[in-house]
Amino acid sequence: MTLYGAKDVERVLRLSRSTIRSLVAQGFVTPSRGPRNSLRFSFQDLIVLRTAQVLVRANVPSRRIMRSLRELRRTLPESMPLSGLAIGAVGDQVVVREGGGRWQADNGQYVLEFGSDPANGGLRVIETPEAPAEDGQAWFERGAELEERDTGAAIAAYEKSVAADPRLLDASINLGRLLHDRGELAKAERVYRAAVAACGDDAVLLFNLGVLLEDMGQADAALAAYEGALRSDADLADGHYNLALLFEKLKRPKDALRHMARYRILVRR
Repeated sequence: MTLYGAKDVERVLRLSRSTIRSLVAQGFVTPSRGPRNSLRFSFQDLIVLRTAQVLVRANVPSRRIMRSLRELRRTLPESMPLSGLAIGAVGDQVVVREGGGRWQADNGQYVLEFGSDPANGGLRVIETPEAPAEDGQAWFERGAELEERDTGAAIAAYEKSVAADPRLLDASINLGRLLHDRGELAKAERVYRAAVAACGDDAVLLFNLGVLLEDMGQADAALAAYEGALRSDADLADGHYNLALLFEKLKRPKDALRHMARYRILVRR
């Protein structure tokens, strides 16, 4: 059985590491563990992760999501059929259909199409929003597609995504990162601050804010952001590493040693 690492899931499903971590923490999937305690996802896990994300976006209660996903997992094959799969989420129901045809929900929810390429055995996942072009998720998907070839267009798409739905955390994280990379630090900070106000204290968001604030020379504010990130995710290894280096700069060696020791434990898992 083919297994996928966390980076594979990020690439194939276009999910951020924070989204994957959140869906695992909520019990939507229970991946196995590989070398150094790394996560290993099955083909069924990939489908369940994407479907769970759609149901969460549709504001379906967690109890109903869990029931739907349990039913879904029982119907899934262990590997990708050459005919492909189409999975649709309507309310608390999940519909699975094999073949190339697309099942379209009449209430505007997403249709998920999972297809395989017989030439190389690869897995590709296409999420097709049945929504107008100005929909926040549609703009987010467009931004993700544009990042590698046109950073300016990707930024514009993410800005439209956030404007349409400020609660789209991944859009804000990607937008802030691109602005940071381009040296637009003050603008990136505004994006991150607005995302914290709209989405709450997400670990990755606060970590990115901490990195940005360090680059802006705001050591105390960066310290607060890193500590907030670790309150949200105590096992965020990079957070401990950056805090250790920052405490060293601030002449607080005991705190630096404590966080560096925690970082080393986490990366050895």
